[in-house]
Amino acid sequence: MSFQVLISLSSFGAAEVGRHGQLWCAQMALEAGADSVEVRGEMLRNADAELPSLAGLAAVYSSPEGLWAEGGWLDSAALTRGIAAATRLGARRLKMSIGDFRASSHGSLWGLKVQLAETRVELLIENDQTVRAGTLPALQAFFDAADRAGVELGMTFDMGNWHWLGECPLQAAQALGRRVRYVHCKGAQRLPHKWVAVPLADSAAPWRAVLRALPADVPHAIEYPLAGDDLPAVVRAQVDFIRAARG
Repeated sequence: MSFQVLISLSSFGAAEVGRHGQLWCAQMALEAGADSVEVRGEMLRNADAELPSLAGLAAVYSSPEGLWAEGGWLDSAALTRGIAAATRLGARRLKMSIGDFRASSHGSLWGLKVQLAETRVELLIENDQTVRAGTLPALQAFFDAADRAGVELGMTFDMGNWHWLGECPLQAAQALGRRVRYVHCKGAQRLPHKWVAVPLADSAAPWRAVLRALPADVPHAIEYPLAGDDLPAVVRAQVDFIRAARG
């Protein structure tokens, strides 16, 4: 079953991206065998200059903004900015978290439906590392409300983020797998006082079982640290690893 392997450009780290820019990182990732990349909004230094230069190289734009702002109101402006950035990139997909979605937010789902009807960009909801937007109960409540409102939304499933919240990634995969349109491959290891992202092969999690519970024919992105003296070789090896893991 064929699927694309992407590199989330955050995988190169803030220092490396800051030194070279996301265009350099994207070109290197593609030359090393990735099918496409995910551009990170929080790492853009000059969006007006960088987004046009990255056009055609990225399949996904990742917005650092939540869909619902503090207090539970729909942040239509944040969604507009995300759609505009994805459109400038020529990216088919926009990744966002739900932000501060709460019971009082249900009425604003119609506004989301209206906005999404006006764009060809597909919005994918990601589980982040916050209690309000990254736990299984929070996401199930959101998707249930969206379904009732007639808003059909796919999901970006981040394999690693569940650990930061004490959640079971396998349970989440089994519960949400049918909604997943994009997978963030991220291993996790526990240090004395925090979790850290690591390659899948080094993960403390049952990553093979998690992958088996997720769709195999959707894009899979590497989102764990990629570093080394020969960076293209590191990228190539990890891209090959993901392809083999899902082969």
